[in-house]
Amino acid sequence: MKVGIIVQARMTSTRLPGKVLLPVMGKPLLEYQIERLRRVRRADDIIVATTTNDKDQPIVDLADRLGTKVFRGSEEDVLSRYFGAAKENDLDVVVRITSDCPLIDPAVVDDVIGAYLENVENCDYVSNCLNRTFPRGMDTEVFPFCLLEKVHLEVEEQTYREHVTPYIYEDGQRFRLLNLDFQCDESHQRWTVDTLEDFRLIEHILETLYPINPLFELEDILVLMNAHPNWFEINSQIEQKKLR
Repeated sequence: MKVGIIVQARMTSTRLPGKVLLPVMGKPLLEYQIERLRRVRRADDIIVATTTNDKDQPIVDLADRLGTKVFRGSEEDVLSRYFGAAKENDLDVVVRITSDCPLIDPAVVDDVIGAYLENVENCDYVSNCLNRTFPRGMDTEVFPFCLLEKVHLEVEEQTYREHVTPYIYEDGQRFRLLNLDFQCDESHQRWTVDTLEDFRLIEHILETLYPINPLFELEDILVLMNAHPNWFEINSQIEQKKLR
């Protein structure tokens, strides 16, 4: 089975426009993320799924410079964008990652993919955020292309088309779901980028860890955060946007 990581990315984020290309030490966040995703052993491909909006051309330019595949589709209908990207690249298994997770740990992504591949006969969808124990920013979802196609053809409600997977994980009676838990509950950690405060924290983490060890892992970030408890305050007031 061909496994592909599809990273959705756009420049027109409502709370922090252009966030995916904000630079840290001269390198945009999306470049850090792609660099990390290239270390995922169980994925055969990485595709950046952006939009046909002219404002997203810088994302295309970055992907081209990095030699990463790009698919351009609807800005609002993200479900159709994912379907188009997966179909064009002949994926059998889709790994959904969002571009606001620049610190994503490739080992975590591999674990989620592995859980799906090991349970492919009796599972439709695997993630590590159905029951959140991983830090926010490690979010990984894995499901087969046939399920993505089914949802794409069935779903009409705009909320489901914008957010891609809630139609699946909100219906545990119809779809067989599996969640991966972390070894302890670190769900209070917020390492995603949705606001300027979020970016400041990510900036601190990258500037501290990357020059010493560009291959740093989730556990390295946990050690760093415990060594700097005041950093929790940087984005502690930020609330995750609701789907509805």
